[in-house]
Amino acid sequence: MQGSFAKHAYSMGNLGIKSRAVRTAEDLKLIDALILPGGESTTMTLLLENEGLWDPLNEALKTLPVFGTCAGAILLGQQIDDERVRCFNRINYKAERNAYGRQIESFSTTLVIPSILDHDFHAVFIRAPKFREIGPEVVPLAVFGSDPVLLKQGKVLVASFHPELTDDPSIHKYFMDEIVLKSR
Repeated sequence: MQGSFAKHAYSMGNLGIKSRAVRTAEDLKLIDALILPGGESTTMTLLLENEGLWDPLNEALKTLPVFGTCAGAILLGQQIDDERVRCFNRINYKAERNAYGRQIESFSTTLVIPSILDHDFHAVFIRAPKFREIGPEVVPLAVFGSDPVLLKQGKVLVASFHPELTDDPSIHKYFMDEIVLKSR
């Protein structure tokens, strides 16, 4: 409904994986996994509620593997520092919106993620969240400075950055190979 879903679809297409936009509760019955894209978390909350998708999506997320980036990662957490944003409580942390700064302070950097990639990853941070009060069952896969920026818990993968804005589909491939396919 809002966010960088087309870029995620492009990344998945580069891996030979067909994707579809989810716009109705019926669409949720046609998918095997879900990506909640980056965007604006207050707007995403409002749209999901106004379109009657919050409850069906919340129910689907109990079983579907899901990858959330930036605002999508905010929605998947337990709590956020903004009362206008609802969270699905699918991964154990609290998120802090725009923690790296405003739009003008967006940046890119190189991440080393040896636990999942054999090469450095170019990461794009746009008004990115930080993950706080991370539960013991959450596995940090990548850090920027001392901040975890790529996390996994069960069938949930989240990134505070935007892997879909690069030409490298490695993190999307990890989601498919290590989370979606292994959860079947």
